[in-house]
Amino acid sequence: MKIVIGDPKTAKSYQTELAKDKESLVFGKHIGDEIDGSLIGAAGYKLKMTGGSDKNGFPMKADVSGMSKKKLVLSKGIGFRNAKRGEMKKKMIRGGTISDETAQISVVIIEAGPSQLDQLFPKSEKAGEEKKGKKK
Repeated sequence: MKIVIGDPKTAKSYQTELAKDKESLVFGKHIGDEIDGSLIGAAGYKLKMTGGSDKNGFPMKADVSGMSKKKLVLSKGIGFRNAKRGEMKKKMIRGGTISDETAQISVVIIEAGPSQLDQLFPKSEKAGEEKKGKKK
């Protein structure tokens, strides 16, 4: 499961992978709940879950209870971008509870820890990717 950590002070985000054996610790938690940063390798940090998506890409919505997918009539908000004013559509939304179907969770920092996130989650270059401005 992927975890995307948003830092509101620096407006940067960091991405990390949650180990398979630790995934069960977040199952059953809801959007808006707080988790300990030591779960993902950021000891001392306190994080708040703000959203996520499932394996098929359907967004999670805090208003929808449970873990199941539901079709809702939406006019604005998560999972819907309206093209015209007053437009409404039926869209598939996942409930706000974390389950084994969840592929990605978004969290935001509430309380910072002793070390910087840049040091904990260094940016890694993708294999085969060249730096800008360099030619072969």
